[in-house]
Amino acid sequence: MKLTAPRDTFVAALQQAGRAVSARSTLPSLGGILFSATADALTLRATDMEMGITLTIADPKIEREGTVLLPGRLLVDVARSLPAGDVSLELRAEQRDVELVAGDARFHLRTLPAEDFPRLPEIEGEVATLPAGPLTETIDRVARAASRDEVRPILTGVLVQAEGTTLTMVATDSYRLSVKHTTLETPLAQPIDANVPARALRELSRLLASGGPESVEIALSRNQVIFRIDGIALSSRLIEGQFPSWRQLIPESFDHEVRMPREELLEVARRVSQLAQRNAPLRFAFSEGELRVAAETPDIGDATESLPAPFSGEELEIAFNPQFLVEGIESVEGDEIALQVSSPLRPGLLRPVGSEDFSYLVMPIRLNV
Repeated sequence: MKLTAPRDTFVAALQQAGRAVSARSTLPSLGGILFSATADALTLRATDMEMGITLTIADPKIEREGTVLLPGRLLVDVARSLPAGDVSLELRAEQRDVELVAGDARFHLRTLPAEDFPRLPEIEGEVATLPAGPLTETIDRVARAASRDEVRPILTGVLVQAEGTTLTMVATDSYRLSVKHTTLETPLAQPIDANVPARALRELSRLLASGGPESVEIALSRNQVIFRIDGIALSSRLIEGQFPSWRQLIPESFDHEVRMPREELLEVARRVSQLAQRNAPLRFAFSEGELRVAAETPDIGDATESLPAPFSGEELEIAFNPQFLVEGIESVEGDEIALQVSSPLRPGLLRPVGSEDFSYLVMPIRLNV
């Protein structure tokens, strides 16, 4: 195998594929990027057995076809350091390495056994198409609520349901719940119901943001999901098991709904939460016409700030995890935000005013005082 490609194109493709390279696997092949050169294209593949990426470079100069598996992370680092211009990659079978040349720089990298590289899933059967913009927006607002604790793998995913003209995504780590409903312009011919790892969706969002495609093809195959975007296929295993009955987690009603300017509330919460360290909560104390936001960490200090709030009735103080609350406020769109609360021991709900398309439920922290 021998090929030549522009350095920037080569590096960009390696960086995208490299995000699926395994960092901890005991299988050497999972730490590699598989190169497959044909007469008119170069295909790169990488996987850690949980997520896989396949992409094609359409404009390389292929002098000799072939296949080779190279150490992924090292190759990415080497390629990023190469000088501008064209990059030449040639397999030297007898030496069991490849020669990488750019300008006066010359590298020899040992190959990995290509026969050990696993086969990635391919699209089979029905394919659904979703608009890229709404999909990216939904992922960015929902996926942050998914758990990162592998002890409960079912919560590390995002429930993706789509039927007709409605796309719904749900994520929860048992301390907060994020739900987003999106109306699609074109009805789906094939419904979707899958628990997709949040990591894969965040990677999909990153690919969509960088490439600017208008739509995404989605296919479900056995226990896999495949997303295809302009020459890039992102595959991921699906999470098995029953996702929590999220509708039952959202209270039917709340005693109070307080509407405030979203940006002002976000700034105050961010500012005061700097003093909520070592698992200290962020306190919201509601009184007639006012919200007082406070935080205190022993041996460090405390902070408090008040802002007008259309609250009436008996005073109420409720506390939240500062990170979860700030991320919830960030996830709500619009100039005005509604915070719904009932008591210090019941969850609070954040949503945009005038819309029920997005909801962010966050559990309170019990106050000792």
